[in-house]
Amino acid sequence: MSSAPDAAGPAGVPSGPVEVVDLVRRAIHEGDFAPNQRLVEADLSVQFGASRAAVRTALVQLAAEGLVERVQNRGARVRAVSLEEAIEISEVRMVVEGLCAAKAAQRASDEDRAALQEIATGMRAAVERGDVFGYSELNRRLHAAVRSVGGQAVADGVLERLRGQNVRHQFRLALLPGRASVSLPQHLEIVDAICAGDADRAEAAMRTHLASVIETLPQVAQGTSGS
Repeated sequence: MSSAPDAAGPAGVPSGPVEVVDLVRRAIHEGDFAPNQRLVEADLSVQFGASRAAVRTALVQLAAEGLVERVQNRGARVRAVSLEEAIEISEVRMVVEGLCAAKAAQRASDEDRAALQEIATGMRAAVERGDVFGYSELNRRLHAAVRSVGGQAVADGVLERLRGQNVRHQFRLALLPGRASVSLPQHLEIVDAICAGDADRAEAAMRTHLASVIETLPQVAQGTSGS
């Protein structure tokens, strides 16, 4: 099992269930725990400085989120998301994020528009300097900002859960050569439409972007199987 940040609190105080959930979730998102990797309670207890009960509670919650699966007589493991499921997740995102973009266009304040344009400027700069990881983080921030401006709390909860399940595919997608140059104009169109207050155009731009993601996911799967 690969290492993860030391989770013990100040003066070695053990982590509780809430902290363990966050730490294991982050380890899965960042690839410290691989798909299908067993999650042994005793090992996690030592690694994160937590009680077995706290670890067990965390694994139950992560199973409910779709990040972990519990196998009879074999404990828990990181749930692997297939290409087919990744595509279905992206199809749901296309509908729900399209709604959020439309709502954002209707609700955006001057401050919101300035924040979105700042992220767009950062994305342009990241592509120009070839900063794939910086672009990926700005990509995440832009989608989160659109959801926030849209003010759709239920949609935001659904999308955050789906993002967690699909995060490894999204990360590999971001690393595909040339992908940032393809997605940059799509993101800029989303921002421009929201800032123009055009709900229909914003929704269409978001749907176009996520349709492009769906078209590209098979390449991600090929890279995963070949690695």
